[in-house]
Parts: sequence; structure tokens; C-alpha cells
Amino acid sequence: MPDANALHDRIASNADRDLNDLLNLLRIPSVSTDPSRTSAMRETVDYLSRDLQAAGFQTSVWETGGHPALFAERTIDASKPTVLVYGHYDVQPADPLELWDSDPFDPQIVDGRIVARGASDDKGQVYAHVKAVLALHEATGTLPCNVKFLIEGEEEIGSPNLGATVEAHGKDLQSDVVLISDGAMLPGPTPTLTYGLRGLAYLEVRVTTADRDLHSGAYGGAAPNPIQALAEMIAGLKDDQGRITVPAFYDHVRELGDDERTQLERVPFDADAFQNDAGLTATPGEPGYSVLERLWARPTLDVNGIGGGFQGEGSKTVIPNTAFAKISCRLVPDQDPAAIANALEAHLKRVAPHNANVEVLQHAHGRWALSPLDGDGMTAATQAIRAVDGVDPVYVRTGGSIPVVADFQRLLGSDVVLLDMGLESDRIHSPNETFDVALYHRGIRVSAEFFRAIGQGG
Repeated sequence: MPDANALHDRIASNADRDLNDLLNLLRIPSVSTDPSRTSAMRETVDYLSRDLQAAGFQTSVWETGGHPALFAERTIDASKPTVLVYGHYDVQPADPLELWDSDPFDPQIVDGRIVARGASDDKGQVYAHVKAVLALHEATGTLPCNVKFLIEGEEEIGSPNLGATVEAHGKDLQSDVVLISDGAMLPGPTPTLTYGLRGLAYLEVRVTTADRDLHSGAYGGAAPNPIQALAEMIAGLKDDQGRITVPAFYDHVRELGDDERTQLERVPFDADAFQNDAGLTATPGEPGYSVLERLWARPTLDVNGIGGGFQGEGSKTVIPNTAFAKISCRLVPDQDPAAIANALEAHLKRVAPHNANVEVLQHAHGRWALSPLDGDGMTAATQAIRAVDGVDPVYVRTGGSIPVVADFQRLLGSDVVLLDMGLESDRIHSPNETFDVALYHRGIRVSAEFFRAIGQGG
């Protein structure tokens, strides 16, 4: 394999080509929610296939029952490690179009940043890996390790077919490490590796007290009010210190280890700036833990929506017959999403007034994910960042959930490395989504170094 300088020189010499190729990819309106974009979805798969085939990969289009997934693989040596790169080629709708400064599918470069839908989420980031293997191939005709790609087209609609696809093609997807770039570094930009994600349990509770809305003059004082009942039920889900009162909720929560606490201290986090940026007057939460610990390593329970009764302008004197709330719990190792959802459902039914009927709908479960800091994947990613940026990365967890990460760990038994290339300021899912050109080129170099490090044993 070429030395790092020779490889980076080759990447630098192809910078204009690689940028123009990304701009052409961004011109394809691969909006997975839009039935009129079916041909664009296929066009995107074909576009990515051509680059991967040019890098010596064999490609296949996997039909999923929805939008197709692209699978590509290149086996160099069965005795070498295998990396599976996961990403998605579908993008969010561009609406509202009037809030864009330019056509969302006619990428522009403004102040060193690409402005286009999908620039950061996730075309720019996954394409950096495609360009990295192409650079390695062009430099030597080979790769330092075995590499596979799984690029799906339904991430922006919740990946409804991905789990079944992974199960059906488990043998094809077998790998030692799964590499994902679909997120943001810390500000600075600060080279960042994410090793932990929270899980999710999402429920809806409905409280019914009558078979219809009732006149508050004719029934007030005698009929129970479902909004009142629901409000009291919700208020009791936390005590006055902010701890969740659902029985057994904290029973299996894994505390941070000493190594993790040491890494947490390296994170450049300003709690006051966090509060001010969100327009908050306080950051209440579970006592005994810092804001960062509560954001990343402690479970939560939040009411995401609530409704019932008259919502229009003016007045309408009714006692509604029903009220509802939507509740999410972000979960941490070693909580089980189904067990937590069942415990919350049982608790809500137990504390409801006897004169109310309670129905609980469980909408979504997603497992937490945690990768070992000393695993081969994280070690290789650290070496790659050190080689390109000259510093060690900051290791972080994140408060969000990406269920497919846990699926990869469970179904494939692979370590997962989250090598984020974007920034929180990239405005993903919003008008004027951007991706820094310099960070795109950096991503290609870091990706190439990652493959080199894996091939050399991490």
C-alpha cells in the first residue's frame, strides 16, 4: 500500500473531480417520501454503482419491497478484516421551497460550503467513503482490507425494510466492523468518535371517561374529566427531584465506567452555552448527574405531545370524552426497550382514576448501542484521525437513537464505528442544508486512513 503522504497526494490531486462528482450526485432528487421520485431513486443507485465498480467492487441491487438497497463488495484476502460501510442515499423532502436561497437540487458552493438537499445527510458523508476506496484502488489497484457497502434508500422514512434486509442477507453482510458516517462532530470542528447511542421506547396513552363530549353546565361537577385525569397521571411520572417514578425503571441502568468518565472530561461542553443556545432558563433533571451525563448516559421520560377537548378559537363549554399524550423514553445500557414500555404501560393503567378507561399504544422500540473504546474499529478510527488531524479524537455518546446500529451489533456481531463528518450547523432536514467542502475532502482522507489502519491490524 502507498504511504500516507502518497495517498493523500493522490486524494488532493483528485479533489476537483471528487467535488464535482458529489455535486452531480446531489443533483439527483432521491426523495424517498415522494412516489414521483422512483426513477430518481434508481438513478442514484446506478450513479453510486458506477463509482464502486470503478474501484473494483462487485455491485448488486437488493429489492426490499420499497426503495432498493445497493450492496457492493470487494474481497482482497479472506484472512484480512472486513469493513461494512453503511449509509443512505435517500434525502428529506426540500419543502418549504420558498425558504431555500437556491434550488435544493442545484448545488451551490457558498463560503466554502455546499448548499443542497442531502449534502450532509447523508450523500456527502457516505460518498466520502466511496471516494476513499476509489483513491486506494487508483493508487495501487487493491485495498488494504476487505470492504463492503450497504447503502439503503429508506432511512428518511424510518428504514421499514432494513431489518428484514439485514436478516435475509446476513451472510453477505458478515463483517468485523461496521462503519457509519451520518452525524455531526462537536463544534470547532472537533474530531469526534461516537461510541454510544441511547435506545427508545415510544408510547401513546389515551384516557376516555364518556362515550361523547359532555356539556360542562349539564355535567360539570358530576362527570370525570379525562384531561384532568391524564394531567395528574403525567405529573406523577416524575418526583419533585426529577427522578422517574415508574417501578423498576432504573433497575438495569449501567453506570459510566472510570474510562468513560475520563473521556467525558475531555469533551468541550459548556453547560451555560447549551442552555442559552436553546433559549432555556434552566436545565433541570435527575439529581447527582451533570448536564452532559443526563444528555448521553442517563435514561429519560418526556411528554412529546398532549391533546384533548376543544382547540379552536373562542370558547366551547364541553367536558371532552377523551384525552391523549405521546411519551418517549430514551434508554441506556442495559435497559430493555420492551420491558420499559411494558412497565410504563402497566404504571399508567395502575395510577389512572377508577372512572377512566386507559388505552396504551406502543409505537416504537429501539435498542441502545455501545461500542468498546478499545475495540479494533475504534482503535483504527483513532489512528486515522490522528494521522489526518494530528490530534486524538474526543469520544462521545449521543442522546439520540439509531436502531440500525443495535441491529448490526445483534445480527452481525460486529463492532460499530460512528465516524461523523458533518457539523450540527449543517441544517440537515431544514432549508439550505450544507456540507463544508473542506470537511468532505477531510472525510475522504480519514476514511482511507481508517481502511489502512484496519488492514494493518488496528
